[in-house]
Amino acid sequence: MASYAERMLDELELGQTEAAKKSYALSLRHDDDDTIYSLAEELYGLGFINQAKRAYKKLLDKYPDADELRTALADIAVDEDDAETAVNYLAEIKPDSDAYLQALLVMADLYQSEGIYEAAEGKLKEAYELAPTEPVILFALGEYYFAIADYRQAIPYYRTLLEQGERFFSGLDIASRIGVAYALVGDVDRALGYLEQIDASNMTSDVRFQLAMLYATDEETRDKAIDGFEELKKLDPDYATLYEPLGELYETEHKDEQALETYQAGLAIDQYNPKMYERAAIVSERLGESQEAQSFFKEGLEHNPEDTTLTLDYSDWLTQHEQYEENINLINDYFEDEEADMDPAFYRNLAQSYAAIEDFEMADRYYQAALPFFETDATFLKEAYYFFREAGERNFAKETLSLYLKLVPDDYEMLDEQEQLALQDNDDDLY
Repeated sequence: MASYAERMLDELELGQTEAAKKSYALSLRHDDDDTIYSLAEELYGLGFINQAKRAYKKLLDKYPDADELRTALADIAVDEDDAETAVNYLAEIKPDSDAYLQALLVMADLYQSEGIYEAAEGKLKEAYELAPTEPVILFALGEYYFAIADYRQAIPYYRTLLEQGERFFSGLDIASRIGVAYALVGDVDRALGYLEQIDASNMTSDVRFQLAMLYATDEETRDKAIDGFEELKKLDPDYATLYEPLGELYETEHKDEQALETYQAGLAIDQYNPKMYERAAIVSERLGESQEAQSFFKEGLEHNPEDTTLTLDYSDWLTQHEQYEENINLINDYFEDEEADMDPAFYRNLAQSYAAIEDFEMADRYYQAALPFFETDATFLKEAYYFFREAGERNFAKETLSLYLKLVPDDYEMLDEQEQLALQDNDDDLY
């Protein structure tokens, strides 16, 4: 005859909630302790936390020396963000207990969830000293270092697991974990060595992404990268991170239409990615779709109003398209504080825009502000020279012209300008 615990689990599977509640109560009263313990584990795994906790507590009241029950209850407390209760359970477990190693792991998990990383690492290292070949401890250390992005520290623990014959652990392919870790530290050859051996059926989205990223680093394997990203997009279209590098690969291959389609698909999933708005706008412009390019800039800034790069790119675009008033408003709105530090390119764009609308006082201000940052930009220097000359700023005009001729010494038109300035200086000296 089936136990009440077995009956309860069957009823849960059938969705018979009320019947399962009755069977659960009967199990706690009539089933043997081993069955109740197994039921608690099953319920915890199924997410019935309160029912599992009640069963564990009933057993702990009966067996106060059973420390494995304390670790189970501490695990539940961690899941419930009840750190104090978890610590209280774990503090009762002494170093000579068979459950002490598990207690250290739970404590490490607790500290890590609280952001107390040094303490978490200390508990894991203590467990490692007590049992340096225990797979669960090796895995916990690898996962800890992987989680805090210390991939070089994580790799040796994963490799030891693999050397012990633990290819799969806790549902994870250890070889794939090592490959991803090597990829994230930039060791392309080792990363490929591990990731290329992963069977397609065992590849997670993260593994597929990293493998495609590795292929993208080499011109000879770009086609593999594109195929890898496209396969990932097919299998997991919500994997938002894939769209930006895939779009950039299409751009590299001069396939702008595919690039734009990729960025559009990516932005449908991730509306807050300023880089994809930027690339989509630039590609649209190359395709002759200026209105669409402007729409991408505007939408991107609606979602990312504080993104400097996107703002500057749009400012460049507005300046190039002679939308000077809008450019001035864009920059002034972005820098509400007039004394704020600007990227020098904003100075240049403001100077050009104010000059175009004939606000020469403001144009002069920003040409002067931009000049120290563009002393090696011949195009800007030539433009600034003519502005300063027309504005009667002879000292700035001479300084700018001198800087320009250092870069372009054989520009005869500008050499003639220098001679004219020198003649004017001589004439002035006569009076």
